[in-house]
Amino acid sequence: MTQRSMLVGRTPTVVIRAGGEVQVAGWEGDRLEAVTEGRWGLQLKQRRGVAEVQIGGSGVVRLPLGSAVTVYSGKSADIRGIRGSLTVYAGGGAFLREVGTVAHLSAGGMVDVTAERVEGSDVKLTAGGSLRCAIRGLRDARLLVSDLGGRWEGVIGDGRATLRLEAGGDVTLVTDQAVVAQPPHYILGQIEQG
Repeated sequence: MTQRSMLVGRTPTVVIRAGGEVQVAGWEGDRLEAVTEGRWGLQLKQRRGVAEVQIGGSGVVRLPLGSAVTVYSGKSADIRGIRGSLTVYAGGGAFLREVGTVAHLSAGGMVDVTAERVEGSDVKLTAGGSLRCAIRGLRDARLLVSDLGGRWEGVIGDGRATLRLEAGGDVTLVTDQAVVAQPPHYILGQIEQG
């Protein structure tokens, strides 16, 4: 087992690259800690105000709750408790639980997201498999969905921001807001009350 840690402050910008699976968790404090059981290496660097974690195989990274994180994972990414901005690219599935802000997500497998809000006025979440999306702060959004069943559009509130959900399987949107179907077909897909 290889373990490394580094002082990064309470709101760092962090880039994580893992050849295998990666688990990322937020914690109280100002240190970043990375652990791998593999023998393919583990490196931590700080460059121009950005903390970089390079894991040759699979590993676990714990970092401050307020971190802004970009994750590149060759396999799956499991991310929990990060309150800052989050961008994820995963070769396998991506599982985001109790995260603050999702800026972008692209995964080759199944995607399951539970977040407070999205970042920007045009956000895209893409999954090779099924996609389940629960964004608590989604109040004014235009939804553009493309999944196994076809395409559909909906509007929540005024539709100021655009949320694009694309999946090779089914898309399930979880919201406590009313979703209004849009032309030309006035079709809505799978929506759960949340």
